[in-house]
Amino acid sequence: MRTILAGLLLCTAVASAAMASEPSPELIAYGKTLVEAGDCAGCHTADPAKPFAGGKRIDTPFGAIYSPNLTPDRETGIGRWSDADFTRAIRYGIAPDGSNYYPAFPYPYFTRMTKNDTLAIRAYLATLSPVANRNRPPDLQWPFGYRGLMRAWNFLFFKPGLFEPDQSKSAEWNRGGYLVSGLGHCGACHTPKNYFGADKETLALSGNEVGGWFAPRLDGAARTGLKSWSVEDIAEYLQSGRNARSHATGPMAEVVVNSTSKMSDADVRAMAVYLNSLPSVRRETIVTPPDETEMEAGKAVYTKLCIACHEADGSGAPRIYPPLPANALLQSINPSSTLRIILDGAHTVTTPRAPNTGEMPGYAQQLSNEQVAAVTNYIRNSWGNAGPLVTPAQVARARKEEP
Repeated sequence: MRTILAGLLLCTAVASAAMASEPSPELIAYGKTLVEAGDCAGCHTADPAKPFAGGKRIDTPFGAIYSPNLTPDRETGIGRWSDADFTRAIRYGIAPDGSNYYPAFPYPYFTRMTKNDTLAIRAYLATLSPVANRNRPPDLQWPFGYRGLMRAWNFLFFKPGLFEPDQSKSAEWNRGGYLVSGLGHCGACHTPKNYFGADKETLALSGNEVGGWFAPRLDGAARTGLKSWSVEDIAEYLQSGRNARSHATGPMAEVVVNSTSKMSDADVRAMAVYLNSLPSVRRETIVTPPDETEMEAGKAVYTKLCIACHEADGSGAPRIYPPLPANALLQSINPSSTLRIILDGAHTVTTPRAPNTGEMPGYAQQLSNEQVAAVTNYIRNSWGNAGPLVTPAQVARARKEEP
């Protein structure tokens, strides 16, 4: 009888412990908001029918890696991982078997996250449907395929540590800093990299080329950054993919659709408050205007193909056809994004806040390299704009980039 009673008590204790360890619906819901803020689906979904099952190819200057499976499948996903395994992977870039991840997985940013937030993310991921999808090994140039090299990389460039709030700033500003520099990992695209793929920290958020596009400056540069944008401008852009000054295109359009458009108003505003406060971290480039012949050639192309939507004065139709005067991305030192749009066209991203669509045709077949360069120089240097000269050779290289 005592044995039976002891067994019943033990089972009750185990069941109670299991129930106590079950994540609450509130924690799971919070984890979902964090997963969206971190745009985890953007990298970890190759097949839309198998969300978070990994396998998406991510190109880097050193070759390609393939995102791992985040579903709770016990054989090919993270179903067997402990909380400690997950936290160590997120915050330190170390897999359960002790091997190092490559920093294409943005653990140098995620290290700033709190343990509670990492566990909330894990709680949400555990509710996903398990999908069997074995992780694919990276396809990297020699010798970068040796993961052991990451120990040296981490020693040189990885600085683990939580986000440190600035006590002189508001709670909203600090929340924005936490999201931008940590979970949102904005610098992964918008911060220039050194030869080893590590951030140039002194140039944080001052623009960087990514996959044939240019992720523009998010600092306070007057001409090519966000100095002229208000908090409301930034928040509207993040929530809808457009505002009166610009439209999201390329990789940023995906970020808006998968991430920032789903975030809470409070979190988006916090990010906007933080970004709006950033100083310029480097000087604007001194620009020598194109000569009159180049400007006349560009104006001829603009008058024929662009004026119907963008107007003679470049004013366009804000939130439908983006205005060109004082357009920060258009004037960036790197013209990659502008060339991509002219060559391949653009599709206005649609979000719940801005569901109307818009299209711009591509002109890769219609225009020569010289014509593309001329019209690019014209719009980058008209209406008060100032952008460095674009050459036909740059256009030729842009044509070879995969859209």
